[in-house]
Amino acid sequence: MTLPDPAALLSQMADDLRAHLNRRGILEPRFVGIQTGGVWVARALLAELDCSEAPLGALNVSFYRDDFSRTGLHPQVQPSALPFEVEDQHLVLIDDVLMSGRTVRAALNELFDYGRPASVTLVCLLDLDARELPIRPDVVGATLSLAPEQRVKLHGPALLALELQTLAASH
Repeated sequence: MTLPDPAALLSQMADDLRAHLNRRGILEPRFVGIQTGGVWVARALLAELDCSEAPLGALNVSFYRDDFSRTGLHPQVQPSALPFEVEDQHLVLIDDVLMSGRTVRAALNELFDYGRPASVTLVCLLDLDARELPIRPDVVGATLSLAPEQRVKLHGPALLALELQTLAASH
């Protein structure tokens, strides 16, 4: 399987996001990336939107994941940083890959701990169409169907590239 080029996806995503925000009458969205890949995608998307100077929040949802007790904490966890109020704001939540929906659920839980946003628009570079929760992106670069043992990893931050990975078989 050949994976799409993130740069090609970002241009269409920027157009789709502009149209979505215009339809909803959202003039001053606040952008939040989910660490780490979502922050990389958010920066690239803001550049496509000519909004590179817009404040960008970064969420680390590690403590909010429902599998935290099973998987533990990654040793390089960075704290969340939101350089703006969440209360009554229109947020654009950005992630790299939507798979089960659990990361997005965790991000929403964390955002609501900061306040009640007016709305949340979900933007994902890739949707792997393997959801376990009823979460769908409002704007998506591409939808892929992978074999159960396959995953996609985003490399960055400067030049975004996608890599197809195969999980080791468990016995």
